[in-house]
Amino acid sequence: MFNLNKKQLFLCLILSLFTTSCSDSNPVHNHSDGHTDADGFILEDENGNELYREFQGASTGSINIMVGDTIEISVHFLDHDENEIEHEDDDHELDESSIAVSEFNSQLAIVEVESHNETEEEHHESGLHIIGVSAGETEFKLELMHGDHADYTSTNNVPVLIGSSPTTLKLSSSYFID
Repeated sequence: MFNLNKKQLFLCLILSLFTTSCSDSNPVHNHSDGHTDADGFILEDENGNELYREFQGASTGSINIMVGDTIEISVHFLDHDENEIEHEDDDHELDESSIAVSEFNSQLAIVEVESHNETEEEHHESGLHIIGVSAGETEFKLELMHGDHADYTSTNNVPVLIGSSPTTLKLSSSYFID
């Protein structure tokens, strides 16, 4: 009877070592899947002014631009507490991600993802260039891509108002004010 308990004890010990050694619950060696868990985003101009915000489906603002002008916009993704998801040197989640834009009318505005060189000071910040082509209104979908799939897709398309003069831009933008 003692031999049977010894065998059971040995088997339990081997099984427990096997199951704990294969577990990823160890916080020191927790292997992140590299996905960004964003619940929204903010679009800001070069001066840090918030132009558009989307958070958990609710949105405010629009992008206003004149024909022939180009605006540089920074993109900041938000976590579930509506705080900006910060990039840390040892956390490569945002490094492995890229931004994609689609569904805009290129006859009115060109929306393109800004590429950063590694030598630039703020090379971890994501950005867009929007070029006003012709007066009118368009919109675009924003996605945070991870490989071949989106970790985040804008719930609403971002409105872009392109004016031929400051007066027409002011009149058009009143349509998008909440």
